[in-house]
Amino acid sequence: MTLDQLRTFLWVARLGGVRRAAARLNISQPAVSGRIATLEQALCQTLFQRRPGGLVLTRHGQMLLTYAEQMLFVEEEIRKRVADPSEAQGLFRIGASETIAQSWLPAFMKAFSDAFPRVTLDLTVDISVNLRAALLERGLDLAFLMGPVSDFTVENVALPSFDLQWYKASDMGEVDLARVPVISYATRTRPHREVSEALTQRHGPGVRVYSSASLSASLQMIAAGVAVGAYPHALARGLLEAGAIAPFDAGFQPSPLQFTASYLTEPRSYLAERGAEIAQAVAGEWCG
Repeated sequence: MTLDQLRTFLWVARLGGVRRAAARLNISQPAVSGRIATLEQALCQTLFQRRPGGLVLTRHGQMLLTYAEQMLFVEEEIRKRVADPSEAQGLFRIGASETIAQSWLPAFMKAFSDAFPRVTLDLTVDISVNLRAALLERGLDLAFLMGPVSDFTVENVALPSFDLQWYKASDMGEVDLARVPVISYATRTRPHREVSEALTQRHGPGVRVYSSASLSASLQMIAAGVAVGAYPHALARGLLEAGAIAPFDAGFQPSPLQFTASYLTEPRSYLAERGAEIAQAVAGEWCG
């Protein structure tokens, strides 16, 4: 019985199938099946039963799960307190919202890669609601999203917020929000919902609110006079300095965007914990 076999057993149990565990461990499905078979032979017990919805732990599998979690917790403690971080290996999956991707994410990726040069990074950029789902389904190891994630299995590390400012094309005159289209974040995001509700209350249901998951495209549309919108000042700085856009008073200010570095607490991951710490430091320096 080896730690690799126990780690593989734990992920098959967590994810309910060989395919998902293989993707999580970055190994082949036959390798996962082989480790489980070898572990069952060593223990002389069947650990999983195949059901229509996937693999389900047997009674002996449930017993082993508790011990496997404890052993791998100790392994993570050793990695954290004793092992050389530069020797860590494996696949680490990061999810980030577009706001983060357009701001301090490159600096984070550089800092993380410097700290863990042998770890392979996999990056997903998506809206926060999708990142939250992927995190809870164990498709991500660390997510930078509009948080916190309200789930007892998730640790949320606060990150610097982004203040929003209304912008229009620099050559646009007075803005009538009842007539001029407003562009906002993607649908199913808090900024889009908040802006839509506030505009409807102030100007009626005829207000046009466009949606876009691309912040750079949205800001370019504002600069072209297609629409106006509320976006982070930090991301609009370049167009402001170029004189392409200008701030204006829309009569209300959307709430700042609150972000967290969120990760699952079980099974424990030193890479996720350290990644959240690096993100907090990098984001603080970038926003400061």
